[in-house]
Amino acid sequence: MRYPNIHRATFIERPNRFVARCLLEGEPITVHVKNTGRCRELLVPGAEVWLTKSDNPARKTAFDLIAVQKGTRLINMDSNAPNTAFGEYARAGKFLLDAQNIRSEVRWGDSRFDFCLESGGKTHFIEVKGVTLEEDGAVRFPDAPTERGVKHLRELQRAAAEGYGAHAVFVIQMKDVTQFSPNDDTHPAFGAALREAAKNGVQVHAFCCEVTPDTMEITGTVNICL
Repeated sequence: MRYPNIHRATFIERPNRFVARCLLEGEPITVHVKNTGRCRELLVPGAEVWLTKSDNPARKTAFDLIAVQKGTRLINMDSNAPNTAFGEYARAGKFLLDAQNIRSEVRWGDSRFDFCLESGGKTHFIEVKGVTLEEDGAVRFPDAPTERGVKHLRELQRAAAEGYGAHAVFVIQMKDVTQFSPNDDTHPAFGAALREAAKNGVQVHAFCCEVTPDTMEITGTVNICL
């Protein structure tokens, strides 16, 4: 995936979860933050950030904040990027080699899954989560409690019990990480739900990405420690 109209800026502050103040070419501006998570370890005053400029003149904010430099790591923090990157990955035949009829936002019963595809004579449902929380090369999810995430895991487990393929996919929005695990410190219920789902037919995947200021692409798998 690729972003247009990229600009480098300096993070100043985040008045609320939707907007941030940044310094762009010496001028303070208000930008939209494309991630409602806490991201406290990423958005620190003085951090180098990357913005993409919208071509919609009706918007209140002209720029979206999409990436941040954390030490030597460039981390994409756009919450829409994991689904886009995974869709490209799956359609290129890299997730399941014989995948066909790949669809997004598919309703099943009372549930809506991020993706649905056909492979091996079976229907597969897929939920995608983006991961930005990193410490010493290890990454965890979530960075804030997510009852919605717990609900998704339970729905995947129910789909697996009914004979469907069920997949929880964690797209790590950076490269060169050592392992992925659930963030039990922040939301133990999510970790418990992920372990239960893995024991009951849900396949858990973790992928790292090559990230540049204007691109993000899934490049490989990451060891999972539940």
